[in-house]
Amino acid sequence: MKVNTGHLTYCTNIHPGKNWSDDFKALQENFPVIKQSVSPDQPLGLGLRLSNISSLELAKDDTLTEFKQWLKGNDAYVFTMNGFPYGEFHRTVVKEDVHTPDWTTDARRDYTIRLFRILQSLLPEGMDGGISTSPLSYRHWFKTTDDFEQAKRTATLNVVGVIKELITIAKQTGQIMHLDMEPEPDGILETGREFIDWFENDLLPLGIPAIENSFNVTSDEATLLIKKHLCLCYDVCHFAIGFEAHAEVLKELELKGIKVGKIQISAALKADLDKPEAEKESIKSSFQTFNEPTYLHQVVALKKDGGLIRYSDLSPALDDFKNQETTQWRAHFHVPISIKEIGVLESTQDDITTVLELQKNAPFTNHLEVETYTWEVLPEQLKLPIAQSISNELNWVIKSNI
Repeated sequence: MKVNTGHLTYCTNIHPGKNWSDDFKALQENFPVIKQSVSPDQPLGLGLRLSNISSLELAKDDTLTEFKQWLKGNDAYVFTMNGFPYGEFHRTVVKEDVHTPDWTTDARRDYTIRLFRILQSLLPEGMDGGISTSPLSYRHWFKTTDDFEQAKRTATLNVVGVIKELITIAKQTGQIMHLDMEPEPDGILETGREFIDWFENDLLPLGIPAIENSFNVTSDEATLLIKKHLCLCYDVCHFAIGFEAHAEVLKELELKGIKVGKIQISAALKADLDKPEAEKESIKSSFQTFNEPTYLHQVVALKKDGGLIRYSDLSPALDDFKNQETTQWRAHFHVPISIKEIGVLESTQDDITTVLELQKNAPFTNHLEVETYTWEVLPEQLKLPIAQSISNELNWVIKSNI
C-alpha cells in the first residue's frame, strides 16, 4: 500500500521455497490474507525475493506473464526485490554462505542483472525500483589485507557492471532502478561508515572512468549517474546492532548526495548486562534459545569504555558471556518488529521508531520493507501463523503514523 512517505511492503524471503513454483504457491496462499488485513481497499506492494533458480524460472515469458496477471488480479505490485540470498534460504544451514556467490564472481553480477530485468518487466509505470544486495562479501573469508583489498576491488568492478546496465535501461526505457547495498555485521561493508568510505574511495574512483568511457559523459555526469543507480539499503536491524547513530549517518549521506534506496524495517535482540548474576544467567539462557543453526546471529557487545566487541555468531558470544567489560549485547536475529519485550530480552524496536520518525520528518526514500525472514526458526512463543505475523508487523508500522 502507499503510505504518506512512500510504499510499504514486506519481504517475501519469510516464505520458504526452493523454486518459483514454491514461491508462487506461498504468495497465493498468504498474500490475499495479508492484503485483506493491511490494505483491503488500496494496492499493496510486494518485496519479492527470488533465488537464482527461481529467477531463471520466472524470467521465462509465459511464467512472467502469468505472474503479472496474478498481481493485477490481486491488486498487488512489485517495486523492490531482495537480491541478497542467492541460493536456498530456509531448512538448510545458511550461515556465511548467504554471501555465496559473492560480488567477486560473475555469477553474482549476472544473477543481479537478471533480477533487474525481471523487475523492469514488473515495475509500475512512473515508479522507481530497487534491489538490495550483499555488502560485497563475507570479510572473514579473506585472511590478509591484500586478499581483502583485492576482493573489494574485484567486487566493486562487478557492481560497476550492474550500474552500467541500469544506466542503459534508463536511457532505453526511462525506468529508474537502483542497486541498494546492504551493510551487515561481518560483511566487507558492515557499517554506515564503511559504506560511505567505500562509496567515495572505491566505487567512485573505479566507476567514474568506466561510465565516462561507456556513455561519453563528463566526470560530474558519471558521478551523478552512480549516485542515481547505487544506493544504500538501510537495514535498521543491522545499523542498530552496530550501535550506530541513525540521524548522524543519514545526515552525512544527505550532505554527500548518497541516496537511501530503501529502509528494511527490522529488529534485533538486545539486553543490558549490568545486572545481578542471577538476572544475567537468565539473560544468557534467553539468548541461548535463539542460538539456532540456520543463520548467522552475529553479536556486537558495548564495552564500558564505549568500545565494541564483535562476535561472529551467538555461540562464540555465549562462550564469552562473563566478560566483565561488556554492558549491553545486540544480536543479529530478526524478531517480529511489533514485539518490544521478549521475556528478559528486548528488541531494538526503538531504533525503528527513530528511523521512521526521521523518515516522516524529512523523507529520504520511498521504499519501506518489513523484513523478518526468521519466522521458521523463531522460538515457538513468538511464532504466530505466518500471515498473521506479517500482518501484525505491517499494521504496527502503519499505526506508527509514518
